[in-house]
Amino acid sequence: MSKKIPFIASAILLAGIATISTYASNIVSNHVTASPPSRDASPATNQPNIIFILSDDVAQGDIGCYGQKLIQTPNLDRMAAQGTRYTQAYCGSSICAPSRTSLMTGLHPGHSPVRGNYEIPAKSAFGAGQLPLPESTVTVAQILKSAGYATACTGKWGMGQFDTTGSPLKKGFDHFYGYNGQIQAHEYFPPALYLNDQRIELPENKNGAKKIYAPDLILKDTLDWVRAHKDGPFFLYDATTLPHFRYEINDLGEYAHREGWTPQQKTYAAMVTRLDRDVGAIFALLKELKIDTNTLVIFAGDNGSALEPNTPIGKLFDQSMGGKLRDAKGSMYEGGLRQAGIARWPGVIPAGRVSEEPWAFWDFLPTAAEIADAKIPASCHPDGLSLVSFLKGGPAPKRDYFYWELHAGEPLTAMQAVRFGDWKAVKNRPNAPVELYNLREGSDEKTNLAASHPDLVEKASNLMRQAHVDDPNWPMQHPPKAKQPEK
Repeated sequence: MSKKIPFIASAILLAGIATISTYASNIVSNHVTASPPSRDASPATNQPNIIFILSDDVAQGDIGCYGQKLIQTPNLDRMAAQGTRYTQAYCGSSICAPSRTSLMTGLHPGHSPVRGNYEIPAKSAFGAGQLPLPESTVTVAQILKSAGYATACTGKWGMGQFDTTGSPLKKGFDHFYGYNGQIQAHEYFPPALYLNDQRIELPENKNGAKKIYAPDLILKDTLDWVRAHKDGPFFLYDATTLPHFRYEINDLGEYAHREGWTPQQKTYAAMVTRLDRDVGAIFALLKELKIDTNTLVIFAGDNGSALEPNTPIGKLFDQSMGGKLRDAKGSMYEGGLRQAGIARWPGVIPAGRVSEEPWAFWDFLPTAAEIADAKIPASCHPDGLSLVSFLKGGPAPKRDYFYWELHAGEPLTAMQAVRFGDWKAVKNRPNAPVELYNLREGSDEKTNLAASHPDLVEKASNLMRQAHVDDPNWPMQHPPKAKQPEK
């Protein structure tokens, strides 16, 4: 729908909490079939394939190449060794829907049509979903499809149900398999998944039975789709739900007998390792199909750790990375916004490089467009900058600032953050004072320097005003009774 949905104070605001088994391999073909390609143009010669793997709630510190000691992630570690690891990769936001919207649209949260996790009540058999992307909003999938790319989204969408303007099938994707709504995606043994807009029942999971692990089916569909489109070019958005809450796994593997670990800690570690194994399966298929060297793969998480540093999982796995990252998901501090970011493209992206230069999710759309030699429509005005030269080993593009805005909390509150150079400013509610931190001196954001740098506080305040564009769905002053459920 091109018309904006009016702001509804009673709408629920959600804070995104969120082994290929032999059994699942045997039954998966009964539930899913990859759809045939649908392209708007003939592919240009040598257009590379593009894969973006987005993990739901993985923490930067969960991954071995970022310092994790207890959870095994050999495939992601190998990806970093064969590509470039970014220590200051930024999410689109610190919770699910606005972060994914930024990735898909190239817009930072001050311009984005989705700046929080609004749950829209069910209006059809599809069930509840999130505030949908408007009809006029252009996605990276639409741009790549116009350049001849086959397009698929597997895993979790969460930007509009199938009967809205935000359906993935209306936003450039030929193929979809997985969960559409965020709430449904909390179930790892769900009663059904969706193939495009068709509900695929999983009777084996009826009445709470836990027979079929959804990541098995989603990975199978993902691999089948890549195999069917090996001649390319293709764009795969693999939005895996691992390791988002609810913490469930069908095989604890090497963590089953870890002494002193709680069942939840064992499960979480197994889910991260399962995520890593799925990434490895994608790379193995690319090599098998001999398209490895013509495929850019980017891996990231949608927001910072879902768990505070002092929780049992946060402590055991040191998700704050020795206190280097303050806070977690749902905040404007580095622990909520800074994520793992790894890119691999053999022969193009330098192997073994570690970059401390920042980039953000809204850079992906212009980057993908340049790689694909695709035209960005005149109606699309991305905030991001192309990272192509940066990916190839050059410096990060120069920019004036990074900006985040999040509408969350209880009561519902607008939060803002802006980074310019090494300076980061945070404003935790509209009438709160601006906090100021020097990230070069410490990403832990412990020392508020606002009192000693009033000129920088004024600059940050001006940037926040400049970057925010009013939207009736996202007023800076929310009604006092607007609430959200717990994470």
